[in-house]
Amino acid sequence: MENIQHFTTENGITSKEASQDEISPDSPHTPLNVHFRSGNLTLAGHLYIPRNYKTNEKRAAILVVAPGGGVKEQTSGRYAMELCKKGFVTMSFDHRSYGESEGFPRFDEDPYNKIEDIKNAVSYLTNRLEVNLNAIGLIGICGGGGYGPAAAAADRRIKAVATVSGMPDPKGAILEQFGTEGLVAAFEASSKARQAFSQGAEPLYYPLIPPAGAPNVMELLKQAPDYYFDSARGANPNWDNKTLAWSFEKLASFSALDSIKLISPNPVLFIAGSKAASRKANELAYQTANEPKELFIIEGSTHLDLYDIDCYVEPAVDKLTFFFNENLNG
Repeated sequence: MENIQHFTTENGITSKEASQDEISPDSPHTPLNVHFRSGNLTLAGHLYIPRNYKTNEKRAAILVVAPGGGVKEQTSGRYAMELCKKGFVTMSFDHRSYGESEGFPRFDEDPYNKIEDIKNAVSYLTNRLEVNLNAIGLIGICGGGGYGPAAAAADRRIKAVATVSGMPDPKGAILEQFGTEGLVAAFEASSKARQAFSQGAEPLYYPLIPPAGAPNVMELLKQAPDYYFDSARGANPNWDNKTLAWSFEKLASFSALDSIKLISPNPVLFIAGSKAASRKANELAYQTANEPKELFIIEGSTHLDLYDIDCYVEPAVDKLTFFFNENLNG
């Protein structure tokens, strides 16, 4: 039985689905700066504790996984703060080689290392005194919507999974964009960069986000400059427009579709915009996943709109609140 819902301003989420724990919704929550180990590296995170938290309580917790190349001060932090207002302990963090976290070479978009970082972030959360270790949820945004589900498929401490504008299948998207010949040519360039680095050269970096109006850009990235280069939106001193040259070959080998069925019997929710370039990828992920699963379409939203545009973020947060209350708080 299909479980696909569409949100419009005419059929907004009811007050019954909204949280009763919301405190001062218009006032930002100040996060705690926290650190945890992942492998031999120290990673930096922002931990959000609800204002109405009482000593010795054990709250459900939600880990928010950033988009590829993203840092905790961007959209993952926005969702962490919004879900904290709804009564959850939440955390966003910088993956290794990004933001304030350790790791060299920098800006290494390695899906497999990022999955390990997620599991270690879960370990950190489970050992917080404020957290119910049996009520851990995860939200993955864009690229995090691939890494997060892949982590949850193996790490059974994660009891409920949601994605927002998820990109679960980099392997498929890259092959579709470049074709076999283009992919091989990109692998050649990646290999040359690796070889130069092994002989003492500085790491080679490419722009993560192409400039506005650049030719031959993936549809998904055409809107990205509006977010990442705007100081009122996603531009941040801890973020750099760089990706390591040989990250490409790792991304081209990764797809969460390979393991997404294993999340079951834990529930999974996919949230996508009706106008998003990633909508089709979310529909495919929904079709691939096992029950219990749900696809929630927000009418009028593009991929990047769901990062920070209030009229799209608000229904997404309400839906996430209902989903996690139902599956983590019973």
